[in-house]
Amino acid sequence: MKHEESAAPHPAAPDPVDARLGSRLAELRAEHGWSLGELAERSGVSRSTLSRAERAETSPTAALLNRLCNVYGRTMSQLLSEVEAEPAPVLRAAEQQVWEDRASGFVRRSVSPPHGGLRGELVEGRLSAGADIAYDRPPVPGLEQHIWVLDGSLAVTAEGAEQLLDVGDCLRLRVWGPTRFRCAGPGETRYVLAVVRP
Repeated sequence: MKHEESAAPHPAAPDPVDARLGSRLAELRAEHGWSLGELAERSGVSRSTLSRAERAETSPTAALLNRLCNVYGRTMSQLLSEVEAEPAPVLRAAEQQVWEDRASGFVRRSVSPPHGGLRGELVEGRLSAGADIAYDRPPVPGLEQHIWVLDGSLAVTAEGAEQLLDVGDCLRLRVWGPTRFRCAGPGETRYVLAVVRP
């Protein structure tokens, strides 16, 4: 009697953005000449998590990308723009890069046309009800941020102080340490984040 082995299901193909992002992360590590172990020490992220992100076996979280951006000295928008094709002076709404951190309920839209040589950029952020994201460090120390709330309420914590922002409110800050973005209302929060590199 012939024993039949059940075929293992094939893993789903990685998301194309995650695949390009993983390749870029691997390139950046190679450009710096770091092993996974060295990058793990510098970023505080485990080797296995870094390896899975580089191979696009997992979709990286906002907190993970933030730590890697800090190590590589770039903003998240810069990193995400590096996995895009040709930059253009006009970026139509349908072409804007949208990235979702499903684990935390955070959706990030890169509104500005990507360009590595510019210091400023616009990002639209959306936090689902109850979403709470903590960053242990800025992607670039001294990064200037302007946060303008379009819908809902947003609580932003920086330098140990929490600011509650409602529709139309705008907060300006320089980011040197940990920050936290929390949806403070019963519904989704939508805001514009203007980022200016030092």
